[in-house]
Amino acid sequence: MQRVYDFLRRHPTGVDAFWGVVLLVVSLVSLASSAPGPGPDWIEIPVAVGLSGVMALRRRFPEQMLIATVALGVVQIVADVHVLPGDFVMLVIVYTVAARDTPRWARRLALAGGLVAGPLSMLLWPPEEQVSVTARVFFTIVMTVPFVLAWVLGDSMRTRRAYFAQLEERAMRLEREREAQSKVAVAAERARIARELHDVVAHNVSVMVVQADGAAYVLDAAPDQAKQALETISTTGRQALAEMRRLLGVLRTGDDPESGEYVPQPDVQQIEDLVEQVRRSGLTVDFRIEGTPRPLPSGVELTAYRIVQEALTNSRKHGGPEVGASVRLVYFDDGLGLLVEDDGRGSSHELYEDGGVDGQGHGLIGMRERVGMVGGTLDAGPRPGGGFRISALLPLKPA
Repeated sequence: MQRVYDFLRRHPTGVDAFWGVVLLVVSLVSLASSAPGPGPDWIEIPVAVGLSGVMALRRRFPEQMLIATVALGVVQIVADVHVLPGDFVMLVIVYTVAARDTPRWARRLALAGGLVAGPLSMLLWPPEEQVSVTARVFFTIVMTVPFVLAWVLGDSMRTRRAYFAQLEERAMRLEREREAQSKVAVAAERARIARELHDVVAHNVSVMVVQADGAAYVLDAAPDQAKQALETISTTGRQALAEMRRLLGVLRTGDDPESGEYVPQPDVQQIEDLVEQVRRSGLTVDFRIEGTPRPLPSGVELTAYRIVQEALTNSRKHGGPEVGASVRLVYFDDGLGLLVEDDGRGSSHELYEDGGVDGQGHGLIGMRERVGMVGGTLDAGPRPGGGFRISALLPLKPA
């Protein structure tokens, strides 16, 4: 049964043509049985055929079939052709024009034709028996109501289809927006990984370059110092590889998570190791912790580590020779405070206004974005007495 229904839905013109043939047969039989002479008038048969054709093509050419129906109605009036069974098509075409996405003039013409059809029929072909005026008015209203109901029902169906089409369009638009948001999320994740790679590469590679230059300088005069520098380079390189392996592991899809090597994200406890590593590279750093250390959210700990790492890297890169730095970690009841200062020659205006002078602008831009993700605040700029200062407040609960 479902297959038959689907077939009929796929072939609406064939269904209408079938009903048009049925209506033509009924009209011809009615004309033959009601004709007083040898047969019906010559004009009645073309009118019946035309009305059947309107039924067959009503959904394919609704505006044209409406005009054809009006023309056939005029012919019936002029030729004095009484009401035929095929006139039922007038009711159907009113519904069809109102239900489909037709021009406004066609819907108005269909409504006007439906309102006029009943009164004209009663006026031109009144009942043979004598009836009162009230009865004629009643019969006129009864004949007009079906046309009005057909038009209202068709207009409601058209509105309903338009509403569902709007819902489908909205669903498709939401799907496209969801895909766009997914792409934005992917881009944001790539940007985050780019910042992570920048932090790892900029810090560790700069340490390795400084140690390599120092080893080359004292290789002949102080072999022990050169050996120590080479050991620092080796240790720093391993740390850089471990962190890069962790970041690149995020990009791997379809791999067994247990098959790769993953390194835990840096936390506040590793800041002391970071400071010691920077000291071995030649930068004097004073490190202090105030308050009672306690476990913090992983996002806050990673943000604190990256801020200190980036700040010390900038001090080493832009502070000049003989620069010294200080790092303060302050545990508050509702957050963690960071203060990183150096006494170098300071930084250019672009470093703290435009995001950094690291070639891609990932320096302080990355700091601000990290602090913003955990709901904190960041203040960066030159110190009044010279050098550079970075302070941040990281709340325990994101704003």
